[in-house]
Amino acid sequence: MAEIITIICKRTVVSTKPVQAGKSYPLSVLDRHMEHNHLRMVLYYPSMGAPTEPGEITGRLRESLAIMLTHFPIVTGRLQKNDNDQWMIKCNDAGVRMLEAKAKGSLEEWLRNVDRDKELMLVYWEEMYHKPYFWSTFYVQITEFEDGGSAIGLSCTHLLADPTCATMFIKAWADTTFPGKMMSPPFFYPLPPRSPGNTRPNHKTYNSLINHYKASINKSIDLVDKKHTTVSFSFSDDMVRVCMEMAQPNGANDKSSPSPFEALAGLFWVCISKVKGVRNGLIDMSISMDVRKVLGLDKGFFGNSMVYNKVHLESFQENSLSQAATSIGEVVAKMDNEGIMDLIEWLQCNDDQSPSLMSNCDLICASLEAVDLFSAIFEDGIAPIHVSCYIEPVLGLGKVLILPAKPKDGQLSRVVMVTLPRDEVTKLCEDDLILQLSPTILMDLNKT
Repeated sequence: MAEIITIICKRTVVSTKPVQAGKSYPLSVLDRHMEHNHLRMVLYYPSMGAPTEPGEITGRLRESLAIMLTHFPIVTGRLQKNDNDQWMIKCNDAGVRMLEAKAKGSLEEWLRNVDRDKELMLVYWEEMYHKPYFWSTFYVQITEFEDGGSAIGLSCTHLLADPTCATMFIKAWADTTFPGKMMSPPFFYPLPPRSPGNTRPNHKTYNSLINHYKASINKSIDLVDKKHTTVSFSFSDDMVRVCMEMAQPNGANDKSSPSPFEALAGLFWVCISKVKGVRNGLIDMSISMDVRKVLGLDKGFFGNSMVYNKVHLESFQENSLSQAATSIGEVVAKMDNEGIMDLIEWLQCNDDQSPSLMSNCDLICASLEAVDLFSAIFEDGIAPIHVSCYIEPVLGLGKVLILPAKPKDGQLSRVVMVTLPRDEVTKLCEDDLILQLSPTILMDLNKT
């Protein structure tokens, strides 16, 4: 299968302007907690305008990447330990690694037959090695298909960036390429301290959130990565609205209607529990939310702001989507500014503990509402025709990522990427509750 993709060259791209000498950036407790994870994203584009010579598109993108990198000194820097043995970024203009590749056939043919293993060939990644000061924290790969179309892959350590940051990076690169000006520059600053005016007199520490992190830190990390596959479900605006109606408790008014994330997360929690053979209840699940808005951070804040929390459901009636969605909504509501600050302060006081893998045991369901990869337009009028996102490694019971779909599919449309053991994916695609909504199922299932 490796012969399908041919790596033409691997190079380092540096910024066009040098960074200030001696500059460095500390990493937050939320950054350091994600040390053992990394991200991969793939964006597929049809042929960009008039026919081009091989490598012409790649050359143009390489030039705009170098210009864009002047605004991301944390990305072109390298990891180093500070005096407290904590990771920081030394801004030394070491650059990012870029791979240039070509693929046989056409983009359309690739998408008809793609699976997880093939797709990950479009987004290069290297694990951190024993000399982190020489290790690139970001990689980009540009693959041109011989018969038309291209794929842009980005991978990075979760230690520096969450999916929102990775999207920000790609979007900045696209804006620098077309129309030639970055629309939303990144901001690099520490997580804010608790605001005295935001603390209620009767505030009680959000112990359940803190206990969830305590439990994950205390559990041993099992890095045995089972053979998983990934399937993508595309839900139109109408389908999501129907799912939200199905997830609404009987007699509830419109104001109590679950959000698209709560409804879809509830749907897949119920269905994956059945696939795993659970009949009287649901499997353990944690949700992951972007808390930028909750903390009052700028949209351009570059740093980790994903927080994980356990969802609890005491009793469950079979196929009760409303119960599952309501439980998820209750946890989301509790993740307010004070609760998140409770967690951040606890992590800061216990920063000597080893980072964990939040996905080590539970099913993880992540809300990636800000991961709008379809807005990354590198050429006038040519938007991605398909995107994928991975948060690696996949351990525990599996992973569910809920992202915005193409804008033309409607405001509430969503793509749900599910990663499970191969035999479970086949059963999931046959689940009556999911089929009732008639989503478009993407990815090749012939090998599951």
